Amino acid sequence: MSRNKIQNHNLKFKILSLILLFYLLPTTYYLLPACYTQQEFIYDSKDKRDPFIPLVTPDGRLLKLEPEEGAAELSLEGIIYDKNGLSYAVVNGEVVRIGEMVSGYQVLKIEDRKVVFIKEGQPQEIELKKEE
Repeated sequence: MSRNKIQNHNLKFKILSLILLFYLLPTTYYLLPACYTQQEFIYDSKDKRDPFIPLVTPDGRLLKLEPEEGAAELSLEGIIYDKNGLSYAVVNGEVVRIGEMVSGYQVLKIEDRKVVFIKEGQPQEIELKKEE
């Protein structure tokens, strides 16, 4: 064989190899045994919030999340204090006034930096954390 014929033959072989690689290789995925194919992934949250679930609904509402295990039952997030008694507090994502219930606790008193709750006759004070 002449040199041109050999080069031409090598070029045809390379082109044919590329065609096989790009067109036939993806179809071999279905021929692989099940142990080599990717199984459906199931996220194990381990009792924590699934980070793949959005916190806001498409219409803009915030989703209420269950408190994490081991977390405090009450989370004081903000206070709107009025010395005349029309104060409000944001507890566990809910706006509450004196006398209202949240997570089984009744709001007893709202002060400028803390809220006093009562449950089963036991008062509990929660101070507002300073934002850093």
